[in-house]
Amino acid sequence: MPRRVKGKTDHVVIVGAGLGGLSAALRLAGAGRKVTVVERESVPGGRNGLLNKEGYAFDTGPSVLTMPDLIQDALSCVGEDLKDWLELMPLKPLYRAFYHDGSTLDVHAETGRMQEEIARVIGPDEAAGYGRYVDFVTKLYEYEMNDFIDRNIDSPFNLLTPNLAKLIALGGFRKLAPKVSDYLKDPRTQKVYSFQAMYAGVSPQQALAIYAIIAYMDSVNGVFFPKGGMHAVPRALAGAAAKHGVEFKYNSTVTTVEHSNGRATAVITENGERIECDSLILNPDLPVAWRELLGRTPPSLKRLKYSPSCVTLLVGSNKNYDRLAHHNIHFGESWDGVFDELITKKILMTDPSLLVTVPTHDDKSLAPAGKNSYYILFPTPNLSANIDWKVEGPRYRNEMIRVMEARGYEGFGDSIEVEHMTTPLDWQAQGMEQGAPFASAHTFFQTGPFRPRNMAKGFENVVFAGSGTQPGVGVPMVLISGRLAAERIVGTIN
Repeated sequence: MPRRVKGKTDHVVIVGAGLGGLSAALRLAGAGRKVTVVERESVPGGRNGLLNKEGYAFDTGPSVLTMPDLIQDALSCVGEDLKDWLELMPLKPLYRAFYHDGSTLDVHAETGRMQEEIARVIGPDEAAGYGRYVDFVTKLYEYEMNDFIDRNIDSPFNLLTPNLAKLIALGGFRKLAPKVSDYLKDPRTQKVYSFQAMYAGVSPQQALAIYAIIAYMDSVNGVFFPKGGMHAVPRALAGAAAKHGVEFKYNSTVTTVEHSNGRATAVITENGERIECDSLILNPDLPVAWRELLGRTPPSLKRLKYSPSCVTLLVGSNKNYDRLAHHNIHFGESWDGVFDELITKKILMTDPSLLVTVPTHDDKSLAPAGKNSYYILFPTPNLSANIDWKVEGPRYRNEMIRVMEARGYEGFGDSIEVEHMTTPLDWQAQGMEQGAPFASAHTFFQTGPFRPRNMAKGFENVVFAGSGTQPGVGVPMVLISGRLAAERIVGTIN
């Protein structure tokens, strides 16, 4: 039986209305707890934020939505149905991949359709290899989800289950890149089915093969887009939570956690409000929550290694490009070199791979009539690199535009009407350690039971949610983190 917080749990205060905090709030409300969510911004969402600018509605955080069943799972805790709160559009294709040799590959969730696409672009042998790869990642998901991701882990011994032996036999603890190459021989398919390791903060060469589960979550299970943009997800979760009695205090920044005898007793906000609690869930980035709210940093957190960061450029434009899908990945010729530059050398990519998302491809309401919005993401090193973003930012913005135009976005720079840039320095100012929106990297000793625990050592009623704790990074994992946090308070939720 996983450990639980001790003592009274009638009133739970959650600091932060990010997806982890919202997921926890719904589950606690469903379990009959009084819940108060304290959020510094004027809207819910945390990293899944919103920027309204001159008629454009930009998502500022994640742009890829997978595993919508996890959203339904949270809503079900209060008897609500997903379709009453969100309109989700399945994306077809999930991604369009553009390669340096001029070829393109559309990524589809249906295995048969994807095999046809691979056979057409690359050849029948590669298509057959893809079929075997899907079998591999599907088994990986089956063995991994319940035992290693969707449960609270108190000790490495909790992993000693029959599924561990199956994962080992399957090759889940080998490195990802060689494992992918067992099935996929062409660099184009290898790239499109291993780039997801970037979300886990490690290179495909260093990531464990178990991280192919991220490829399963999007490339096999499907990618969706919510009408109204990604920010519609936290709006829906917060709306359902409020309907079922959760109190939200927006524009309220928590500055202090009051505690005595190893128990958090209240939170104090910037404007002096004191909110008493029986239990406390902290949704800010884990090291920031420890340092700024609990007043210390455990030695284990000081040793954490962080994922690469990124620069995003949100652009409102008067230009449309017919060849684009909703999500477009432009791969440079360099692959191993990109990760070496970002993670080892800690320098900017010399031959960039980048993501360009076009929200208006599927929802015209997100921009003024006849206009388009673009979400452009370039991976960069985090703030442990010797890069002065105050100086580098404006120069890198121009470099991003140059690369876009070189990759076929003709006249892109001149088409820009509105823009908003976010650098690692800006991510840090938003409360992300080392300016890393993907949190601490999923290296072997920062994965599973070795990832920072979601119970605060030294406090018997403080729990963490979010990407810095178990199970990890990405929208699905963060939603699960909220459930795991709630289960530390009320026990297993079926």
